[in-house]
Amino acid sequence: MFVKICGLSSVDAVEAATSAGADAIGFVFSSSIRQVTPNQALELCQNVPSEILRVAVMLHPTKDEWAAVRDAFVPDWLQTDAADFGILSVPTSCVPLPVYRTGQSPPQAWPRQLLFEGSTSGSGETADWKKAKAIASSTRLILAGGLTVSNVTDAISHVGPWGVDVSSGVESQPGQKDPEKIREFVARARAMEAPR
Repeated sequence: MFVKICGLSSVDAVEAATSAGADAIGFVFSSSIRQVTPNQALELCQNVPSEILRVAVMLHPTKDEWAAVRDAFVPDWLQTDAADFGILSVPTSCVPLPVYRTGQSPPQAWPRQLLFEGSTSGSGETADWKKAKAIASSTRLILAGGLTVSNVTDAISHVGPWGVDVSSGVESQPGQKDPEKIREFVARARAMEAPR
């Protein structure tokens, strides 16, 4: 079970995510209470093991905004709306993670890997698990939106995703990550790794 902890903005949160065994850590570069600059994200990743993926999380970035993140932060993955990839120059070293949301019209074909969430990014709104389950049957789906320590096992049981992504669900207050909740979230997701 792939686990991504998103919206990190402090050393404590990064350390909690990495020590808990998260596969990926996400940094928000769009307007948000969790927003960081490319240089701040780079600084936060100073001691992050190379096997942990660093994800740039954006929302309709301009070419210049993406270039600033790409060149300074050098992310392993770029997470942004599927439509954004049509205008952005993404190097082959950076894996695209297109975002699809509850209520959106589906594409003609789902990409090999995607993130599926509620209708508004960063709001803590739960995704449509029934729809997510249908998509997860044919692609590597990372489920996001409204996941918490208390519902992640149910979400994995219902949807059968390739991975899960959490941000507000492991916070003590908006934008403030709770290390204990991060550890518990990762542990509960990992406990669901038994063959289905």
